[in-house]
Amino acid sequence: MIRRLAQALARGLERVSATLNVLAIGGAVLAVLVMVYAAGWQVIARYLLSSPPIWTEELSRRAMVWAGMLGASVAFRAGADPVLFPAMVVMRGKLGAALATLRALGVVIFAAPILWYCFFGPNMNMARGFLGRSLSRTAEMIPVSMIWFTAAVPLAFILILIHVAASLSLHATGQAPARAASEPGTPGSPLPEPLGKTP
Repeated sequence: MIRRLAQALARGLERVSATLNVLAIGGAVLAVLVMVYAAGWQVIARYLLSSPPIWTEELSRRAMVWAGMLGASVAFRAGADPVLFPAMVVMRGKLGAALATLRALGVVIFAAPILWYCFFGPNMNMARGFLGRSLSRTAEMIPVSMIWFTAAVPLAFILILIHVAASLSLHATGQAPARAASEPGTPGSPLPEPLGKTP
């Protein structure tokens, strides 16, 4: 009974992870389109109209940040991030669960300080955290609060932690998918995973 409940919860968390991943893909694609539009308009306005706008370069840079951060979370879920020992990633059973826990611990150790300082500054003062300081600042060329750009950093790491939790829960309940190290989407594989496929 408890095992079935744990498995159901793990599958639910995996569905949440997959849904958020689809949204992240859409956001990354949109950010790339904005970046291409801004850069393209800059070239047209500079060389054909001789009147380059001041906002295109900054908008392009900010869109690149969003594309990069959301893309990083998508790559992490797809297993496209660099891995030293790809064969260990596809192991199942107790050893696979132990290795998944070790990988998850490494991700948490890396992501936790970033998220902490995104929200909190010295003495747990939120106004002095990364987002708090961005809230009171305005972009140089675009009259918009910087938080609309800097929010990409904590959002990407929150998504990565959700993906880690989903993967770990599948391993812990014995539902991790069996994949060979050469299968598309598996870390170390030269082939990408199809976008519609749920690991």
